[in-house]
Amino acid sequence: MEGLHHDTNLELAKELPESNIDNQSSKPDELISEITTEINPPEETTDFANSPVNKELSADQKIDLYEQMVRIRRFEERSLRAYQQGKIGGFLHLYIGQEAVAVGSVSTLGDDDHIITAYRDHGHAIAVGMNMDECMAELYGKKTGCSKGKGGSMHFFAPDKNFWGGHGIVGGQTPLGLGIAYALKHFKKKGSCLCFMGDGATNQGPFYESLNLAALWELPVIYIIENNGYSMGTAEGRHSAGEPLARRGDAFDIDWKVAHGHDLYEVRQVVQEAVERAHEFNKPTVLEIITYRYRGHSVADPDQTYRSKEEIEEYKKNKDPLSLFKNKLLEEGVLTDEKALELDQSAKDEANASAEFASASPFPEPDELMDDIYWETDNPDKRTSEGRIFFEQP
Repeated sequence: MEGLHHDTNLELAKELPESNIDNQSSKPDELISEITTEINPPEETTDFANSPVNKELSADQKIDLYEQMVRIRRFEERSLRAYQQGKIGGFLHLYIGQEAVAVGSVSTLGDDDHIITAYRDHGHAIAVGMNMDECMAELYGKKTGCSKGKGGSMHFFAPDKNFWGGHGIVGGQTPLGLGIAYALKHFKKKGSCLCFMGDGATNQGPFYESLNLAALWELPVIYIIENNGYSMGTAEGRHSAGEPLARRGDAFDIDWKVAHGHDLYEVRQVVQEAVERAHEFNKPTVLEIITYRYRGHSVADPDQTYRSKEEIEEYKKNKDPLSLFKNKLLEEGVLTDEKALELDQSAKDEANASAEFASASPFPEPDELMDDIYWETDNPDKRTSEGRIFFEQP
């Protein structure tokens, strides 16, 4: 299965010494010849539940992490139904299958850590604490949405939660994430910026420019490549030379690592290591997290034309992040089947209620079209710049 050959990146990474905050990454040049194209290559069984960052989790915290993933999936499924009913227009990029990446990453952050991402942003939004009502209303283009109905699926924002979008330009968020990290260092904050991106975005010029400055200025930015195997409908093996993608940090002496995105415990460990590196040493990191999306690039994408139904079903069967984490918690005695059913029903009810809220909410007024574009026009009494904003009348 060509689309899943990205799983073999882990065959390179797992033979490297464990990275730590003092060392630059090892370079597995001698292992390149061992790349295979198996859909499920043999993997070492590392129990990341026993790593320090995960051992410190309480039973309630583990259940909360599982609940967040369930809520994301039920929200996405409900938004898909709304799209099919004609309630949502434009693009709709679903996060189904990738839930452990956002939830695991966000769960390691502190008060001065920030997040910015690309257009597949619903999962990150819910993971940082945005409620389903404001998210669904934004998808519906309603005034009660998180971007007042003007951003839609690709532009969720919550500055009060250190969440800076949601960006529709491929790779466009990478220099913005760099800028956030620059501000953190400038104001002497012990924080970091997690900048999420897809595998296709690694081929964009601004990403390389950002890596250069991140290394040159020693900025606490963490680039997280959510590698789901396809850049829109193009398999990784057809759009990117060189494996793994995270090795692109080598050109700038940036530490990098590859991890499985279906294991929430593993995601937490590798992200926590990168956050610690950023906090203590103002050092950037490139993480490549191997994951998979169950739906098309957007819901309008006929994804059966570039991958098979069997490929999708095989991933769901063997590597579904919700099923794997649920089973792990059942084994640990933290979760019961009854509690899991309760959480699932609660998430479905919440998602349905958010759709009702969105449907009942008003659309923005036409005279609000130019609001919230330029800070200066919304706050004329505080304006310090000169000149005319391009849409202002002379």
